[in-house]
Amino acid sequence: MEQADVIIVGGGMVGGALAAALAKGGLSVAVIDRERPADQTLPQYDGRASAIAHGSKQALAGVGLWDGPDGLAPHASPIWDIRVADGHILDGVSPLFLHYDHREIGADPFGYIVENRRTRITLGAAMARDDRIALYAPYAATDLKTEAGYTELTAAHTESGEALTLRAPLCLAADGKFSTLRDWAGIKLTGWAYDQTSLVCTVRHEEPHHGVAVELFLRGGPFAMLPMTENRSNVVWSERSDLARGYADLADGAFLAELQTRFGDWLGEIELVGPRFSYPLSLQHAETYIGDRLALVGDAGHAIHPIAGQGLNMGLRDVAALAEVLVDAKRLGLDIGAPTVLRHYEQWRRFDNILLAGVTDGLTRLFSNDIPPLRLARDLGLAAVDRMPPVKKLLMRHAMGVVGDLPRLIRGEAL
Repeated sequence: MEQADVIIVGGGMVGGALAAALAKGGLSVAVIDRERPADQTLPQYDGRASAIAHGSKQALAGVGLWDGPDGLAPHASPIWDIRVADGHILDGVSPLFLHYDHREIGADPFGYIVENRRTRITLGAAMARDDRIALYAPYAATDLKTEAGYTELTAAHTESGEALTLRAPLCLAADGKFSTLRDWAGIKLTGWAYDQTSLVCTVRHEEPHHGVAVELFLRGGPFAMLPMTENRSNVVWSERSDLARGYADLADGAFLAELQTRFGDWLGEIELVGPRFSYPLSLQHAETYIGDRLALVGDAGHAIHPIAGQGLNMGLRDVAALAEVLVDAKRLGLDIGAPTVLRHYEQWRRFDNILLAGVTDGLTRLFSNDIPPLRLARDLGLAAVDRMPPVKKLLMRHAMGVVGDLPRLIRGEAL
């Protein structure tokens, strides 16, 4: 029987960041994950890169994950500008567009692009060196019981079958879109699948990107070019699922030709770097984020379309809010698993997450088509916002993740 203040099921990017934050606040944490940490850092495991907004970067820095020899900073490419426009494979890019320039609101970049693999490496190193964090992997949860004052989770080693029992006042589900703990708690989901699949790859190009992130709205879905280190860009190409399957099966040369047609020539010749990946896209939202001595974090509670690059940032804001609520409760001598404590977390995060899910769903439906009148209307809308400084600055601050009722970590303050 292993004891801790908190059990986290799921040691990925959200679960690992949550473990680091809670440990920073003085709580002991037991993390279980069904996969070996080393397997999650292999290039073929995950080809995605994530946008880390300025506010999320401050939270990561506040718990020791940004700077230092194992930190994310050396592997992060700043986003200095964001350009959004309609695009067409034959007609090119619309002359009407929306352009965010960081200099209009300050000196900081909007955020950073970091490979998911690098984030997992940093989190693995942080969990390994912090004696307040115990990582059990590869273990899969097999049962969760709630008694008066504590939860008891049992797990089994995925290879040997060895049993493990953990006990803590609170269990946190950071086990993703298909959360086992959420299902055990009987928490229902609202959501739907999009008829889109995201094709993800990394390319190296001749010309420097100068920290400009570009999103083109093509007929089949958004096509994003995200600036990475070493003169590379991560491509997130959302396409109609039936067409995406055909593109995914193309040989590298043919796939690169299709990519170049959409990518354009603004960065010169491009070449594929590493493997390609595909991910079906959907939206889902849990009816509640909390249960009996249980709370959902990140994709276990909500998952959205990648059109705005905000999925990980929503999870990191969950982390910052939940860590603040639990650390403050612990310092006051309260039961961190009590309903009043958990309700504070849910009320804090629910509105923001629902709002962003609704916005991304609306944008996906508005821009994933080629109806001429609608295309003209949205082009005019983008151009109009580009010429409305107050509205544009508010949207830029949203992109930085610094609008709303922010946790201390997001504000750059100590936990």
